[in-house]
Amino acid sequence: MMVSAPLLVFVAAVTGQATAFTTTPRTSTFATALHATTEAFSVGEEFANEAALFEASTFPISPEKLKERAKEVLSPEIALGTQDGGDCLADNFEFCAAVVGPIGKQEYLNALGTFKLQDGFDLRNNHFGMTVDPLQPNRIWLFSRIRAIHTGTFMGVEPSGKEIVYPPQIQHIDFDEQGKVVEFGFYTADRRQGNTGGLGGAFGFMYGVGKPLPIPECQPYKPSKRFRFLMFLGSLGRRFQKK
Repeated sequence: MMVSAPLLVFVAAVTGQATAFTTTPRTSTFATALHATTEAFSVGEEFANEAALFEASTFPISPEKLKERAKEVLSPEIALGTQDGGDCLADNFEFCAAVVGPIGKQEYLNALGTFKLQDGFDLRNNHFGMTVDPLQPNRIWLFSRIRAIHTGTFMGVEPSGKEIVYPPQIQHIDFDEQGKVVEFGFYTADRRQGNTGGLGGAFGFMYGVGKPLPIPECQPYKPSKRFRFLMFLGSLGRRFQKK
């Protein structure tokens, strides 16, 4: 099976399950927010002092305003840049999930423009649990629990009416001081839930309709032979210890 380059780019852009392009950390002035509030830490405390951390923050957008902005960019009218021509995205925007990216602004927009999930599914993202990170106050965290009905042709598969239920996913959105999105990514939080084989992003839809790409990243998690061997040795060691 031949896989087109645009499709591979799209898959990389919308899933937290693909192979990484690079592991180089992002160097950004906004990452300094993580270090700007260290005086608010108390050694030995189990929970961060959120009020003190936000009070010490120099990021100009308040947590409540940042939540409002996040809801705006997630709305169907903007859809994280895909419906507003990328106007909500900063020029240095990057998509970067657990093991994929970074992918720049234009590459992200080009990839998503070639592949429309809305044409194949009646889709509900079911976002909830939005919060601002007190240690990085330009970052929003939130959950999604996607549910979709296969109502249109997708990956050559005619509409089946099948319900696709995703595992919960954690998303992050980073903003600059002007309220533009500088980074977006997401990660599967519990691969044992749903009917996508624990897969997130576009891979979940592909698996859900029976058309996963022929690569390991598009299949449900399976321990490697080395890992299974190590688990076997651990189990064997525990048996001998009992004896």
